[in-house]
Amino acid sequence: MTGDDTRGGPPADTDGLTVGRTANLVGVSIRTLHHWDSIGLVSPSDRTWAGYRVYSNEDIARIHRVLVYRELGFELAQIGRILDDRGVDATEHLRRQRGQLVEQIDRLRSMVGSVDRMLAAAREGMRLTPEQQVEIFGTDWRPEWVDEARQRWGDTTQWAQYSERAAALSTAEWEQVASETRAFEADLSDAKRSGVEPGTAAANALAERHRALMSTYFDCTHAMQVCMGRMFVEDPGFAEHYDKLAPGLAVWLREVLFANARANGVDPATAVWE
Repeated sequence: MTGDDTRGGPPADTDGLTVGRTANLVGVSIRTLHHWDSIGLVSPSDRTWAGYRVYSNEDIARIHRVLVYRELGFELAQIGRILDDRGVDATEHLRRQRGQLVEQIDRLRSMVGSVDRMLAAAREGMRLTPEQQVEIFGTDWRPEWVDEARQRWGDTTQWAQYSERAAALSTAEWEQVASETRAFEADLSDAKRSGVEPGTAAANALAERHRALMSTYFDCTHAMQVCMGRMFVEDPGFAEHYDKLAPGLAVWLREVLFANARANGVDPATAVWE
């Protein structure tokens, strides 16, 4: 020990503060102050008549400056160099750091605004009534599919993207999306019936059209398409939908998506939702 009591020491007969009282004042641990003392960052410069080391007003001011720089992300060694360098204008240095903090605060506020908009969209989602959904997407459409999808994917980034984008689409824009989807599925069925092979240029073009359609709702990668291709076959609802358009279409579409993914550097055997 160096003469100071880790519990605060006896009352000092100077204007200085013992390590315990200093720790309480500035909001750090006694252990932290001991460490700063050991590395020469901040050391108590005064002593009581009994030999107890105490922090002067200047020492306390230095501690506060250390805390500011530490909050800004500086390493302790760097802080020490700044504080001890007589050539450094500490006030100007802090002024620059303040400017950087203000910029960071502005960026964070912008991010908070974006998150708030995403949360609002997640609560709102598709603004079409069930009747409008059936009118736009056809009599085979079931409005409860949206709730089922939310339960399955509601905690994913892609669902947050879908919710935000869906909330922004007008009725006319939904009608356009539905029209493009029907046209795509018609071309998909025609390609299957005419014997288009997965991996050919025509099949890959259809796969990219599918990805573009999905990207209306969220940023769809080739790996995600692979996962969707599996789902189109394994999920009875999806399989029934596609096979009603053309016999065997669900399996064929899966193979088309798999082949296009391979052409774009994704192995369907190991692809995950990312």
